Amino acid sequence: MIVTSLCVFYGRKSKKSPVFSPFTVDKLPQISYKELLKATGGFSSENLIGQGSFGSVYKGSLDEQAECFVAVKVLNLQQHGASKSFIAECKALKNIRHRNLVKNLTYCYSIDFKGNDFKALVFTFMANGSLEMWLHPEENGNRQTRKLNFLQRLCIAIDVASALHYLHDHCDAQIVHCDLKPSNILLDNDMTAHVGDFGLARLISECTSNPSQSQIFSTGIKGTVGYMAPEYGVGSNVTTYGDVYSFGILLLEMFTGKRPTHEVFTDGLDLHNFVKTKLPGQVIQVMDPTLFTLGEVGEATAAAENMDDESIEDSVRECVVSVLQIGVACSAVVPQDRMNMRDVTSKLNAIRVSFTGTRN
Repeated sequence: MIVTSLCVFYGRKSKKSPVFSPFTVDKLPQISYKELLKATGGFSSENLIGQGSFGSVYKGSLDEQAECFVAVKVLNLQQHGASKSFIAECKALKNIRHRNLVKNLTYCYSIDFKGNDFKALVFTFMANGSLEMWLHPEENGNRQTRKLNFLQRLCIAIDVASALHYLHDHCDAQIVHCDLKPSNILLDNDMTAHVGDFGLARLISECTSNPSQSQIFSTGIKGTVGYMAPEYGVGSNVTTYGDVYSFGILLLEMFTGKRPTHEVFTDGLDLHNFVKTKLPGQVIQVMDPTLFTLGEVGEATAAAENMDDESIEDSVRECVVSVLQIGVACSAVVPQDRMNMRDVTSKLNAIRVSFTGTRN
């Protein structure tokens, strides 16, 4: 009886002990549950800065004296798919480094004080929140109305395009983000954009150079309604074309101010066709009117210093047409008709150079 009791006791104990996953970020130091509990004030609701499908994000401080703020993403392991999301994110973040990707600082793979499994990722804190909060401030309950001017939106678009270009073309195995949308794009103090939330990311094997034929290591949810590529809805495999589609919709949303799920899009009308039918001559009917009312365009560009308001408006309108044409091309229904992120990044940079008259 004593031997049996001991076996049961140690058997239960071993089940509670976390098994280190081979997909976790083994190049980073681990942080304890106790440290994260302290850093976030006991995961206080006052420090809650976001919630997603698989968990919550808290603002925390690992060093109170140095005011080293971090974002702690705590997985809700009771939610179906949360553990797979954690593995997918760790696997994607394991070997990637880029200035326009959210930097993973450390992680926690442990148990809490009640003996329950606990998983969390710790990222660099982004002071200016998400792009979602800037594009739709009133809908997100922000007291202070936030606005983005044309050049800021263009630079953010270039940052996101650069991140996707890196994931698709410069990693050992192609990485498909699978959930590109405004809430997953975070802005730092300088308004530089960083793509985050790789919970749905997929790695594509290098068995073929054609992404449409590549083997997928994992299956499941492939995005968010409105941003998800239409071919995913009929069971097609995950490819880089899907990210390009999401980026196209994101680009159209950024410069029209309308979500892809806006109530105006009914009876077959969608954001892609809404914009496509107005280009180029009627672009004024679809572009976000705040691009003309901010009055800051000239302040940010050397080329605009000697231009009158009418000339600036003409310059903005011309550049918006070019940007929206890229968005329409990226969100084409047929995957093979879409641009690749290398060409997208190049064209967006060319638009910025044309607009500012200076090379960055």
